[in-house]
Amino acid sequence: MKIRVLYVILFILFFPLLLHAQQDTLVEVSGVTMTADSLRAVPNVSILVKGQSRGTVTNEQGVFSIVVFKGDTLVFSAVGFKGGEVRIPDGLESNHYSLLQLMAQDTTYLPVAIIHSYPSREEFPDAFLHWEIPDDKLAVARRNLDAAKLRALAMTLPADGTEAVSRTLMQRAQSMYYSGQRPPQNIFNPLAWAQFIEAWKRGDFRRKY
Repeated sequence: MKIRVLYVILFILFFPLLLHAQQDTLVEVSGVTMTADSLRAVPNVSILVKGQSRGTVTNEQGVFSIVVFKGDTLVFSAVGFKGGEVRIPDGLESNHYSLLQLMAQDTTYLPVAIIHSYPSREEFPDAFLHWEIPDDKLAVARRNLDAAKLRALAMTLPADGTEAVSRTLMQRAQSMYYSGQRPPQNIFNPLAWAQFIEAWKRGDFRRKY
């Protein structure tokens, strides 16, 4: 027991020193990303700490702010621009570091696309109606529209955002409707029994393959 008390006292005494040492190694990096040729703001630039899963994204004006350790390397990447890296110096005396990152545009060459037109407008409907679709693609489309597969997907796929919100709102509305009283039991409800019998006659409970 005395040893535990000693550890607690030592931790209380040395915790401010450890916190001060950690604060000395932290740096708040703030800056802006701009194009190298025209000095225009580059928005939506991804900024990641190299070797870690931490980062941030620049706003519409290209401004960003992130807290890192001294000696970390920031990796800049954006669509249509060449990536870049900036290493935060180890010997910074301040805990604030301003940065102006220039992004050079990266040219992307796409393959050549040649568009041929039909000789006349009358030939287009005929070609559209008699278009030969490969059997493999047609078979895939038919399998995706199969009723059994759609039912299997409906049973296995999770609910989307709209369905989840609707279900939650219905549950809350039902709980508020019966607030302060016990909800009715459908086992004693003749209308529920009638609906159950009709569903049984229709075969709603049969397995459909």
